[in-house]
Amino acid sequence: MGESLTVRDLDILTSWHSDWNGLRVAVFGAGATGFAVADTLIELGADVLVVAGTATVERADLLELIGARLILTPDDIVPRALVDFAADVAVTSPGFPPDHPLIAFCGVRGIPIWCDIELAWRLRDKSGTPAEWIAVTGTNGKTTTVQLAAHLLRAAGRNAVGVGNIGVPVLDAVRSPERWDVLVVELSSFQLARMPRSGHGAIAPIASVCLNVADDHLDWHGSLAAYIDAKATVYANTKTACVFNRADLATRRMVEDATVLEGCRAIGFGLDAPGPGELGVVGDLLVDRAYLPDRHRSAHELSTKAELDVLGLSSPHIVEDILAASALAGACGVTTAQVAHALATFRLDHHRGEIVARLRGITWVDNSKATNPHAAASALSAYRPVVWILGGLLKGTDLSALIAGEAERLRGAVLIGSDRQPLVEAFARHAPGIPVIEVVSTETESVMSVAVQFAARLAQEGDTVLLAPAAASMDQFVDYADRGARFVSAVLAQGEEAERGESTGPSIGHA
Repeated sequence: MGESLTVRDLDILTSWHSDWNGLRVAVFGAGATGFAVADTLIELGADVLVVAGTATVERADLLELIGARLILTPDDIVPRALVDFAADVAVTSPGFPPDHPLIAFCGVRGIPIWCDIELAWRLRDKSGTPAEWIAVTGTNGKTTTVQLAAHLLRAAGRNAVGVGNIGVPVLDAVRSPERWDVLVVELSSFQLARMPRSGHGAIAPIASVCLNVADDHLDWHGSLAAYIDAKATVYANTKTACVFNRADLATRRMVEDATVLEGCRAIGFGLDAPGPGELGVVGDLLVDRAYLPDRHRSAHELSTKAELDVLGLSSPHIVEDILAASALAGACGVTTAQVAHALATFRLDHHRGEIVARLRGITWVDNSKATNPHAAASALSAYRPVVWILGGLLKGTDLSALIAGEAERLRGAVLIGSDRQPLVEAFARHAPGIPVIEVVSTETESVMSVAVQFAARLAQEGDTVLLAPAAASMDQFVDYADRGARFVSAVLAQGEEAERGESTGPSIGHA
């Protein structure tokens, strides 16, 4: 390609079969997404420079093996190698905020910035007819909804897979020899903020949903308005169904303001009775009034709360995810009967409301994935009375409203993490009658063991001990999964000690 491409010239790169040879691409980040981007572009014949703050030895070796150059640099430095590289375009991993020096450098130099999703959309025709895309975002519930929708589609005979922010880079699915019918793509607000709403890089999903919106990642986006605007991108160019949460005014407004393709429907879901063209709950029944193959009926039953309770799927936030996933699958032709049949075989992922044990009349629940107040509130809504284990990195979030709103369902609280003091003060102000115990240990190996012992001291028969931290985990744990796994291990160890009568701490089930 000799000379650097202009912004307009990038518009010709709309297919796997376009001429990508010699395109100079700066890839920001050397994690799973960054590696998938670099590997893809090298396969296409592009010249790739990966710039990252850190990289594992294995990842660095792999990048060298495939022919990409890697530059490791502190976050506040733009390396000379990037300046000299004269990139035609940059592709950034989601974690790079708008004010990052590398992003600012691209802005000054006029270098277009893509995210991995835009690149994947341009390349989606590698194996022939492209798969349909379903786009899923929201503050909470994304992964469960993606897994549910993919499960419903597979049960109905579609070859579907969940990809994107769920942990499987969408580029890996695009490059796979597997002929997918549908990709269910989990999209973070970071990715959506960098995705165009028009032009060759703009996705056009068959169905889309923003599950809910609450304060989160405001340090990255700068304001709640910017965060909401990023989330709204999910609805742009939708072909068949824009699915929204009736109880969340922001998602309704997103759909009302979206520019969609002709024939696209707006389909609401919620925990109340649905209107025509919606999904919801009537008494004990989950019902569908959006997709009615039998014109003589006004609604079709998807499941009952009793059936979902047996499967561990009856928590209100999970019911919302089921309704949203059903609406998305319906846009691809999955019938209500197929949904009803498939729900019986779905199982939640770990750390998302997973019942760990029932010991001496006490239920222990792992919802380590509840990393923000909205998710924690959803988790708490399913139980009463609750001994609540919470805390971690608050990311500037104030939990006062959450604590005040949930105080009446609490038996007690156990505080973990580095940001405990704001929580101590919030409980003193808004829930002064609730017993609160702090875990002062900062050792990763002991934090959860101590927290579980304290929770056992507070809990009474019939209570639920719930890990729903409402905070990030990286202050004391590798990630939310590590935090949840350590909680599970501590609970099971306590149970074994109690069975042997050898517990060194307060025994489970004793107040």
